[in-house]
Amino acid sequence: MKPIYRSIVLLLFVVGTSLIVHAQQAPPANPIYDAALAAKLGADERGMKMYVMCFLKTGPLKVDDAKKRSDLMAGHFGMINRLAAEGKLVLAGPFSEGGDFRGIYVFDVKTIEEAQKLTETDPSIKEGYFKVEFIKWYGSAALMEVNGTHKKIAKKAP
Repeated sequence: MKPIYRSIVLLLFVVGTSLIVHAQQAPPANPIYDAALAAKLGADERGMKMYVMCFLKTGPLKVDDAKKRSDLMAGHFGMINRLAAEGKLVLAGPFSEGGDFRGIYVFDVKTIEEAQKLTETDPSIKEGYFKVEFIKWYGSAALMEVNGTHKKIAKKAP
């Protein structure tokens, strides 16, 4: 083997070996990690947790009566506020220009069945104004802080 090829092979071996050794080392610890906050929010080692996401879609019930629609929405927002205060509803809001997709809920519950039971307390869902679809979602545990922060920045009470 020519000396130049031996040098290239040796260089590739050294670089490859150093990459393997480096890849086996644990990632560095986060210098601002707050173990107490992570525990309070239910975070795993990546700062994440499992939620149940619920998509609200246009349901089969058509409501032309303004009073009926107002009553349904009052119950809808009442449920949102109650579940947020209980810490079960982490995030909620309508979609803009979503077509049949009307809004989203993110629940801090373990199972889809638990989330379904919570949505059954929403009269707009119970009566069919909205229909729902559920999926488990793995996201930042920091979402648990959204409702507390929102209260501080909302000029008008919900």
